[in-house]
Amino acid sequence: MMEAISWVTDNFIEIFGAVTGMVYVFLEIRQKIWLWPVGVVTSAVYLWVFFTGKLYADMSLQGYYLVISAIGWYWWVKGTGHGAQGEGREVILQVTRLKFKTGAILATVFTVLYFTLWIILSRLTDSPVPEVDSFITSLSVVATWMLARKIYEHWYLWIVVNSVATVLFIVRGLYPTVLLYLVYGIMSFAGLIEWKKSLKDEPLPVKDFKAGSPGN
Repeated sequence: MMEAISWVTDNFIEIFGAVTGMVYVFLEIRQKIWLWPVGVVTSAVYLWVFFTGKLYADMSLQGYYLVISAIGWYWWVKGTGHGAQGEGREVILQVTRLKFKTGAILATVFTVLYFTLWIILSRLTDSPVPEVDSFITSLSVVATWMLARKIYEHWYLWIVVNSVATVLFIVRGLYPTVLLYLVYGIMSFAGLIEWKKSLKDEPLPVKDFKAGSPGN
């Protein structure tokens, strides 16, 4: 009993980050705008967790999350900026499919970012897993941007990220984070199903939804 209490005390920050991370994904699945402020808190916690775990690319990724959370929050609130039938009204940001041109650009961004991070981590840091760390970070950057734009296929990227990350964190001994990413993986499949329903919905005027519940 004492050992369990001691373990919780020693890993309190990581456990807190895992809990807020689960809340974040739940809000993401439900398309609730509160996912963005929760994401800010989670990212701040994991800046410290990944720094102490010497996962430097993942640490820098949290800084990116802080920025993209503010941008995503703005995009989700602003909507598309125009009415569906030329009515001149703003329409809330809807779930859409990934277009070929956008996918090609994002694939290029991922490739460049991956090799850049790999070189930096291999030569300038003591990261024990530069290849995997770079892969997770690069794919997460792309997936989060797609989330901010409500692109449906971002869930496929999260499934890949969560699977690879789970193995990495087991190796690094970050067990509360392992649990978090296992839950992330399960919730990613739930997100695929839930967001697919939204693809059939018609765009709604901004005045027709309550703040904090976009897409519902």
